[in-house]
Amino acid sequence: MQKRINHVVILGGGSAGWLTAGILAAEHQAKIKLGELSISLIESPNIPTVGVGEGTWPTMPQTLKKIGISELTFLSTCHATFKQGSKFINWHHSNKASSYTHPFEVVPGAVEGEQAKFWFNQDRGTSYAQATSLQHSMIEAGLAPKTNRLGEYDAYFNYGYHLDAGKFATLLQQHCTTKLGVQHVLAEVASIKLEESGDISRLVLANNAEVAADLFVDCSGFKGLLIGECLGVGKISADDALFANRAVTVQVPYADANQKIPSCTLSTAQESGWIWDIGLTNRRGVGYVFSDNHSNVDQAHQALEAYLKTDFSSQLVVNDIKFTSGYREKFWHKNCVAIGLSAGFIEPLEASALVLVELSATFLAEHLDQASQNMGAVEAQFNQVFSYRWQRVIEFLKLHYLLSERTEAFWQDNKAAQTIPDRLQHLLNEWQTRPPTTSDFPQAGEVFQAASYQYVLYGSGFIPKMMPKQLPQYEQHIRAQKQNIAHNKQQLLQGLPSNRALITSLIQ
Repeated sequence: MQKRINHVVILGGGSAGWLTAGILAAEHQAKIKLGELSISLIESPNIPTVGVGEGTWPTMPQTLKKIGISELTFLSTCHATFKQGSKFINWHHSNKASSYTHPFEVVPGAVEGEQAKFWFNQDRGTSYAQATSLQHSMIEAGLAPKTNRLGEYDAYFNYGYHLDAGKFATLLQQHCTTKLGVQHVLAEVASIKLEESGDISRLVLANNAEVAADLFVDCSGFKGLLIGECLGVGKISADDALFANRAVTVQVPYADANQKIPSCTLSTAQESGWIWDIGLTNRRGVGYVFSDNHSNVDQAHQALEAYLKTDFSSQLVVNDIKFTSGYREKFWHKNCVAIGLSAGFIEPLEASALVLVELSATFLAEHLDQASQNMGAVEAQFNQVFSYRWQRVIEFLKLHYLLSERTEAFWQDNKAAQTIPDRLQHLLNEWQTRPPTTSDFPQAGEVFQAASYQYVLYGSGFIPKMMPKQLPQYEQHIRAQKQNIAHNKQQLLQGLPSNRALITSLIQ
């Protein structure tokens, strides 16, 4: 018989563990208060956090709101700033400057392809993002997505955050344990006991205490202590499509306390990868993601020093991170669910890590009662949904590399036909004669949808062989939108504060 889920144990803290705990506990507060459900998080007291800075998708404001965390508390505690998208610098050429933006704004008519049709046929004198997105101008001007007159989590534009990952985990821990009833256990896991069925029965801690549960969530990081080492679920490699497998990272203090904070993640192409640059209120988090098959750590250090115009040896601590791109063959196996790094990892090009945690934890929270009745059915559904999502994320990241005209080996190897996922190649062929539309992304909860593909595709210099003409009514509608953008642009450029100015006014 199916065993009812009365106790959930999350192994591992960090952003993934505590975000999962918060989402689960917020969804099931009534049962927790009635004593019908308990949630415990077990983490090692001896694992330090690097916390170089992390970006989120625009799903995070609503996640924090649902958990019950004040946005002002979050901003001040996590040195967080507002993120309205990403800017890709020099991805197209090795020898001349170029850039394009991927705003979070989804403009009317984008997912139907009408914006792309108008741009291609009548407005190609400007970049696609500039022609279609008002948020593009706000990003270029370094402005915030709102003013301090708007309430928490309200804004004129979709936004996510840049945040200190270590402080974010601490904030979530405090909130989950004091407000949401999550039990926190600091202990090393010495061993794991299994049922005859192969389900996990209990965790044996270093002090010989045993913790039993009905469902275990593995947030133990790259190690995958439960899903991998204990249950033997393997990984599907993505290194045939994505070549980056290493990063060197630094935390860079501001020379000026009032230094401008970009309202987007900066991603600057390099010889064998790319550099991220994330502005927090107190410092920058910067890292060079590269392929050690095309470069080495010494060269990566030199590239990062050149980018920062500083000498590491005198002032900055450099972290070296090795990773393998890929995801689990199954994310839910028996009574164990992998979320976060234990589920998989790929280069952080579009901040997909935390949004996959949000999506995974939300799915689990919404299906927990169903899992009590038929865990096998929920397991199968979870695996199907998240296998699909990981594959689509890999395709979207690969798209960023395919249209580059950079001449270095790393970039040329990325364009090789055998490295392009079949589905992506099929879509690229389709998009020679039509824009990406919602019909190309049919699943509910797609991580990257048609608008995102359009920003990257056309920003990267992709020019279709042809594009369908618009019907007159659609053309009139797009022209009216463009007039509205022009009218609102000047008002917002004059009325919105800078990213730093807004945050300063909110947290003083």
